[in-house]
Amino acid sequence: MGLSRLAALHGVATSYSPSADATVSVPDETVVTVLAALGVDAATPEAVRESLAAAESAARSRLLPPTLVVWSGEPLPAALTALPPGTTLEIHLEDPGSDPPPRMRVPAGRPDPAVSAWGAAGGRTDPGGGRGEGGTGAAPDTGAQAPAAPAWWTGPPLGVHRLAVRAPGGRTGSGTLVVAPPRAPRPPARSHGFLVQLYSVLSARSWGMGDLGDLADLAAWSGRTLGAGFLQVNPLHAAVPGRPSDPSPYRPSSRRFPDPVHLHIESVPEYGHVTDRGTLDDLRQDAATLSDTVLNKGALIDRDAVWELKRQALELVRKVPLTPGRRAAYCDFLAEQGQALEDHALWCALAEVHGPDWHSWPAGLRDPRSKETARARGELLDRVDLHCRLAWLTDGQLADAQRAALDAGMSVGIVHDLAVGVHPGGADAWAQQDAFAHGMSVGAPPDAFNARGQDWGLPPWRPDVLAASGYAPYRGLLRGLLAHAGALRIDHVMGLFRLWWVPEGRPPTEGTYVGHDAEAMLAVLVLEAHRAGAVVMGEDLGTVEPGVREELARRGVLGTSVLWFERDWAGTGRPLAPEQWREDCLATVTTHDLPSTAARLSGDHVTLRHRLGLLTRPLDQELTADAADTTEWLGHLSRLGLLPEGEGDEEGAVRAVHRFLLRTPARMTGVWLPDALGDRRPQNLPGTWDQYPNWRLPVADAEGHPVTLEELAAAPRLHRLMEVFERRGAHPESAR
Repeated sequence: MGLSRLAALHGVATSYSPSADATVSVPDETVVTVLAALGVDAATPEAVRESLAAAESAARSRLLPPTLVVWSGEPLPAALTALPPGTTLEIHLEDPGSDPPPRMRVPAGRPDPAVSAWGAAGGRTDPGGGRGEGGTGAAPDTGAQAPAAPAWWTGPPLGVHRLAVRAPGGRTGSGTLVVAPPRAPRPPARSHGFLVQLYSVLSARSWGMGDLGDLADLAAWSGRTLGAGFLQVNPLHAAVPGRPSDPSPYRPSSRRFPDPVHLHIESVPEYGHVTDRGTLDDLRQDAATLSDTVLNKGALIDRDAVWELKRQALELVRKVPLTPGRRAAYCDFLAEQGQALEDHALWCALAEVHGPDWHSWPAGLRDPRSKETARARGELLDRVDLHCRLAWLTDGQLADAQRAALDAGMSVGIVHDLAVGVHPGGADAWAQQDAFAHGMSVGAPPDAFNARGQDWGLPPWRPDVLAASGYAPYRGLLRGLLAHAGALRIDHVMGLFRLWWVPEGRPPTEGTYVGHDAEAMLAVLVLEAHRAGAVVMGEDLGTVEPGVREELARRGVLGTSVLWFERDWAGTGRPLAPEQWREDCLATVTTHDLPSTAARLSGDHVTLRHRLGLLTRPLDQELTADAADTTEWLGHLSRLGLLPEGEGDEEGAVRAVHRFLLRTPARMTGVWLPDALGDRRPQNLPGTWDQYPNWRLPVADAEGHPVTLEELAAAPRLHRLMEVFERRGAHPESAR
C-alpha cells in the first residue's frame, strides 16, 4: 500500500489496462527502479515509509503545485482560487519589459461569487491544477458558461512566467505559471497534401538523397500545379554520426537542431565563391555517381556516403569569408540560439575526436559543465564554429522551403515531424543529462500486435525536472521546430500524457507508465504553436488512454485517422462511414510504418513479412484474413459509388480510397507519396533492423524503378490520382 501511494504521488503507475476488460499489475521491482530514476528511494520498506512521509509532508505544506495553467477566457485553476484570503501574488513575466511585475491580493471576506458559481456548476476543483492519477487534466463539460476571472485577478499576458505567493503568517510558495490561448491554430481551410520521406525523393541535382532544395522545389510544384496545401516530411533532426550511422529519422542525436546532411550545397551563397573549383567539381561528380547508383543500379541510399561528400564540400565553402550582412545574420542566429546551440556544436566537435557516444568519452568530458569540457571548448573552437555555421545554413534552407511553399499558395506549407525521443549517446542526452531519466528507455507495453512489447532505446525526460525548469528544454525544442513550420506533427502524441518506461536490462513487458503534467505539456505546446501561427497534429494511433483524444481535440490538436483502422469498433466492427469520421484530423490511407496501398491491395505486404519471418500465423491464414479485410473495404467503397473502375483495377482502387477520404469531414487529407506512383515497398518495416532496408529506399514506380523528382512531376499515374482532388470543392457525390 505504501509503495502504491508513493508511486502515485510521483506519477508512476502500479498497474495498467491493455484493454477495457483487463488490468495488469506492474512488478514491484519495476516500480522501485523507476522511482529511483526519479530520485525517490523505495529500495526497502523503511525507505518507502520515509520517502512517503517526506512527499506527503511537502504536498501538505505547498501553497502552489509546481506548475499552474491559465487558459485564456477560462476559469482559473482551483490552486489559485483556493489560496487563503489575504495572500499576495507576484508574477515575474517571461518578457518583463520596463513594467513592474503584476501584483495582486486575494481579498478577505466572502468567496468571489464567480468562483463559487463555477464550483457549484461542477467545474474543476482539484488542487493540482488538473493533474490526477490516470487523468488528462480536462475540465468536465457541464454545459455551464465559464464565469469571468475573479475581480482580484490581473491577467498576465500569454507566456511562461514565474509566480510567487505569500500567505498571511509568512508562508511562501512559487511555481511556473503558463498562460496559454485555449486552442492551437486551426488549419485555414480543408486541404490536401503529400506525406514525404525527404531522403527518398532525389532530383537530378541531388547528392545521393533528397535535400532541402528538393523539398522547396516539391513544395513549389505541388502547390502551384496540384493545389496542395501542405507537405509533411519525416523528422529532419540531427542524426548520430558514424559509419554506419542509424538511418532512422526517429532516433536522432538532437531534436533541437536539424541535420546538415539535408543541405542543398549549391544553394549556400558562399558556394559560388569557392576558389578550389577543381576539388568542388570532383565532389559534384562523385555525388552524381552516387545518385546514379541509387536511381539506375539498384543501390540503397547511403546517408554516410552522402554526408562524407557534403562534409568535404562544406569545408571548402566555409573558407569563403561571409559578407558583412551574412556575418551579421550569423551573429544574430548565434545570439538567438544561445547555450543550446553551443552545447550541440561542442558535442559534434567532441564526437569527431572521441566517437559518437558520450558515455565512452574521457570522464571529464561526460559532464558538459566540467573544467575539462570548458578547456576542450577552447581547443576545439574552430570545429565548434563549423558546426554552429552548419546549423545556421540548414536553418536558412528550412526557412527557404517554407517560403517556397507559401509563395506557391499552400495554406499550411511544410509540416515538420517531432520524434518521440533522442539517442542516449547523442547531443541532447549529453547536454541535458539532468533532464533525462538514467537507466530508462521509452517503449510500449504488450498489445494485440506485439505480445512482447516494445523498447525504442530512447531515454525519457524526467517530468519533475521539466516542471522545475519551467519546461525550458521542451519550450526550446518546440520553438526551434516551429520557426519554419506551417504545422508540427508529434509522433506518439500520447507521450504528452504518459510514457511507457522500460528499466535497462528488463524486457518491455516489465515496464510501467510514468505520467507527465499533461495540462502543462499541452499548454506549452498550444502557446508555442500560437506564437508561430502553426497547426499541430498528433499521431494518436494504437493504444490511447481514455480521454486523451478528447482533450487533444479540445485544445485544437488534430488527430491522425488511417483508413484501414477506422471501423465501428464499439458496434458492428465494419468500416466506419465517411460522415462518422472526426473533423479535426489528418486523414490518410497509410503511413510510413504501414504497407503502401498497392501492397495492401495485392497482399504483397503479407508475403514480405512472411519472407522475413515476422508472421505469427501460417501464411495462408494471414493471406486469407488480409484479403477478407481488403475485400470488405472495397465492397464498402463500391456501395458508396467510389469505385467506378470496378473490381480488379489496382490503380482505380487507390483512387477510390482517396475519394473516400474526401467524403469525410477531415480538415487535412494526406497522400502517401509512394501511393501516387504505385510503389509497393514500405519505407520502414517495424520489427526489422538489418533484415530490411528501412529508411534507405528511393521512391519508385509500380515496377520498383526509382523515380526522380522531375519524373515524378510528370508521372501520368500521379496526375490521374491527383485529379481526384481537383474537385474538392464540389459536392461529395461528384468527387469521383
